[in-house]
Amino acid sequence: MRTILFVIGLLLSLGGYAKNGYEVSGKVVDAYTGIALAGVQVSNVVTKEQSLTDDKGNYRIQVRDGKNTLIFSYVGYLEQRIAVNHRSKVDVALLQQNNTLDEVVVTGYERKVKRQTAPMMHVNTALSGQVSSLYIRGTAYMPNQNQESYRKVKENKFINPLKEPLSTFAADVDAASYSNVRRFINSGSLPEKDAVRVEEMINYFQYEVAGPKHGEPVNMVTELTKAPWNSAHQLMRVTLKAKDMPTAKLKASNLVFLIDVSGSMMGPGRLPLVKASLKMLVDQLRDIDHVAIVTYAGSAGVKLESTPGDEKMKIKSAIEELEAGGSTAGAAGIKKAYEIAKQQYIKGGNNRIILASDGDFNVGEYSDESMEELIAKESKSGIFLTVLGYGMGNLKDSKMEILANKGHGNYAYIDNISEARKAMVTEFGGTLFTVAKDVKIQVEFNPSYVQAYRLVGYENRMLEAEDFNNDQKMGGDMGVGHVVTALYEIVPVGVESGMVGTVDPLKYQQHANAATGRRNAELATVKFRYKEPEGQKSKLQQKVVGTAVTELNNVSDDLRFATAVAELGLLLRDSDFKQKANFDQLIVRAKASKGKYEEGYRAEFIRMAENARDLLRSKE
Repeated sequence: MRTILFVIGLLLSLGGYAKNGYEVSGKVVDAYTGIALAGVQVSNVVTKEQSLTDDKGNYRIQVRDGKNTLIFSYVGYLEQRIAVNHRSKVDVALLQQNNTLDEVVVTGYERKVKRQTAPMMHVNTALSGQVSSLYIRGTAYMPNQNQESYRKVKENKFINPLKEPLSTFAADVDAASYSNVRRFINSGSLPEKDAVRVEEMINYFQYEVAGPKHGEPVNMVTELTKAPWNSAHQLMRVTLKAKDMPTAKLKASNLVFLIDVSGSMMGPGRLPLVKASLKMLVDQLRDIDHVAIVTYAGSAGVKLESTPGDEKMKIKSAIEELEAGGSTAGAAGIKKAYEIAKQQYIKGGNNRIILASDGDFNVGEYSDESMEELIAKESKSGIFLTVLGYGMGNLKDSKMEILANKGHGNYAYIDNISEARKAMVTEFGGTLFTVAKDVKIQVEFNPSYVQAYRLVGYENRMLEAEDFNNDQKMGGDMGVGHVVTALYEIVPVGVESGMVGTVDPLKYQQHANAATGRRNAELATVKFRYKEPEGQKSKLQQKVVGTAVTELNNVSDDLRFATAVAELGLLLRDSDFKQKANFDQLIVRAKASKGKYEEGYRAEFIRMAENARDLLRSKE
């Protein structure tokens, strides 16, 4: 009887299986490194259903029956077709696309293909149902994980306002550090300490801030709460929001794509991703916009003369034809790009160079100092510079950051196609259209209430106090809709804190005390200066911050989330000022304040923080 029931049940199960289909799941990784690939498109040839792998490389997709074929495609990798063959789990290892391979010998399950041309190198793979081993002859892309360079970050310390009442820095809308840190964590490793710039991690996210009124390009908001990593301290938020503008009202653009096609741009995450990114940008252009393409390897050349934005196929074809190879004459490329931009200069328009590179310059002038001098000189022409960083293993982050800072522009690191979409589509206006330049922020603290203060991050953007009123000193630039947030950690008067250093009483100077301040319920005065995109004289706005402290649970979701991002940055840097910061409390706070942002960036941050926590614990 049991046998009969089993057979009946099996037949019913098979009947339902044939009618409704079933789910196939699996994981997609890089065949060489074994690293999980996020954002791989998985398509069912029969049903046309599509899915994407998550940040751990996992996917799920419905199949009609066991004979369906799945297609796995990802920028920079060879497309793979795999027959399901009645399996419910299909793991896949994708091969990196590489035009420099002279020979590939595939040892399959039933046949061998071979051409003798050169000494042979063996690479083990884990291709599911496709290839049991892979042999490569010739010059192959072999990622080197030890060639990246980062500018040294010496953390800001706590400062006594009796000695230095003014804190001055240039606004910074760069967000490259966040996506770079994400790349490290997604690959299963913790980032280098100097790769973590806390202000760029905070400014990666959009925040709900009211735009400016009365024709001003920028609005400022402030909040004051308790520091989550030390409840005896306070945390002051200063946020600037640039005005929003519909695309139809944006100025005509004169763009020059400056593309690194040197040998260091071979392999996944480099030139193939550059092509995909710039094609997305081309789709956003209007007929009033123009694009030229300059490339550089051993030397610089013009790939495409200035072309109207409505000739999209022509521009995309020129991008698609690009191939990588040779040395890297970055300085020559930059000079040529500025030359082309000047020839097509639009008075009153948006004149901008978009540099796509890993920053690994090695021909001509390529030191950080010489590149800084070159860009500082060219930036006076009224042409802005956007820097897009690509690649892993040899990323010259230090050079890319300098180029953007000195070129009146912004710096983003593109680690996958989703990040490209964020920069090129979602934040199109902020990436390309400046509404306020040379933005500087200066905060004066009242020593009657503030024993010491510390700016969290912005170490590479600090200015002297007198630079604030000097219009010859550069600040940062803000694009359409950009939001810049800065956090100050404050030690209130009367609080004993190990973070505040002491010195012996001075012998030859009158001892200053807190009475030199005024008990007027003013904690600080925040000022910022900016210039119009084509202006030479700055304008000033200011705001007083009161002493009333709002509990952390009652402040805006934006501030609570920003504190979670800052806390993660402190932990990843193993900061001297992390105090009682910990992963669990920041993750709880981020979950409670992530809101309903449809893009999913905040949810992604939470997963990243959880992964970073687990990685750190595994090393203990």
